[in-house]
Amino acid sequence: MKKLFVSAAVVAIMSSCAQEKGIIVSVSNPLKIDRVEEIVEVSADDVFGKLKLDENTEFIITDENNSEIPYQLTADNKIIFPATVKAEAIASYSIAKGQPSHVNTLVYGRQYPDRLDDIAWENDKAAYRAYGPALQKKGEQAYGYDVFTKSVSELVVEDRYAMELDKDARAMIKQLRKDGKKAEADSLSKAISYHIDHGNGMDCYAVGPTLGGGTAALMPDSVIAYPYCYKNFEILDNGPLRFTVKMEFNPLTIDGDTTVVETRVIQLDRGSHLNKTIVSYTSLKKEYPIGVGLVLHEAYPDRYSMDAEGGYIAYADPTTNVKADNGIIYVGAVFPNTLEMAKVQLFEKPVSGAIGHVMGINTYQPNDEFEYYWGAAWSKCGFDDEKWNSYLKEYAMKVRNPLLVTIK
Repeated sequence: MKKLFVSAAVVAIMSSCAQEKGIIVSVSNPLKIDRVEEIVEVSADDVFGKLKLDENTEFIITDENNSEIPYQLTADNKIIFPATVKAEAIASYSIAKGQPSHVNTLVYGRQYPDRLDDIAWENDKAAYRAYGPALQKKGEQAYGYDVFTKSVSELVVEDRYAMELDKDARAMIKQLRKDGKKAEADSLSKAISYHIDHGNGMDCYAVGPTLGGGTAALMPDSVIAYPYCYKNFEILDNGPLRFTVKMEFNPLTIDGDTTVVETRVIQLDRGSHLNKTIVSYTSLKKEYPIGVGLVLHEAYPDRYSMDAEGGYIAYADPTTNVKADNGIIYVGAVFPNTLEMAKVQLFEKPVSGAIGHVMGINTYQPNDEFEYYWGAAWSKCGFDDEKWNSYLKEYAMKVRNPLLVTIK
């Protein structure tokens, strides 16, 4: 995978930059819990203006121990970097002219046109997928986000797709079956399948005609208006610390209006299990309920939890095959503002093993933006029900009480 220029601890660089006059970024933590390597943002214009830099001048960020800190310039003109701040404390970071070091990126995503236009992305914690136009043209109904489990920090999705889509291997499997060599064909099929854990995780989450792992949807008259696959997309940021993709969808029909267009901006940062997502709609004439859903499956109908006051919903998913030792996929959503209602909404009858959703519901105002977080973890990475719920509860506290960043 490609390498991008960011900062890392280099004593020689620090010595050469000690002569440069820099600026101080102060990061304050309002909570009584430590914040560890949490991504913060500062305005690139403010930094460049104070340092009298142009867009081609390089710089470094250092912490209070003079260790360099990785950073990224984002499409929306921010400088982002991981900050560590003790409970109810303040940490200081310096930005000065200098030559940054480089590290391997741990956040990456792209479209896979050879796999029905999937857009898949990942960080060091988890991996996700949104389905594309080619899948929709086939008539398959898969509305929601998909989850790829991960048990390693390095990037794995690119290799998984390359293995799954290997044309030579697929041709060999076909020939082996034609020659009556079923065992050999099955063995090779398993060897390249991303539905089997080869040591770093797998695809074992079932989406189907549901909201999957945390998709948002308008709910006129409490009925989910399912969004279909995206129509257009643009990748705005692609590592090393943040992936951002903007998706535009085909028009929805809401109360007879056929001109409602949804836009999503999905952002995944290094170190986070959750994607920040901003959803907006055009042409709406009035407010509507908007729900975020986690699909419930028949095997574990009751392993959900919800806390409207705490601002999260959660579910322990049994995976596509409960008996295959695939572990548990923990999915959840967090709401940075008020969560008006949390509830379970069941289907009239099961659909492809799904029985309904656990929902977090708010109100969407015309011309507004709806922000929330969604994502997943895996039991084979040390998570259980209690640890996942605690993670979501604490995450909600953090996004409701963000780190306060000032430039001195």
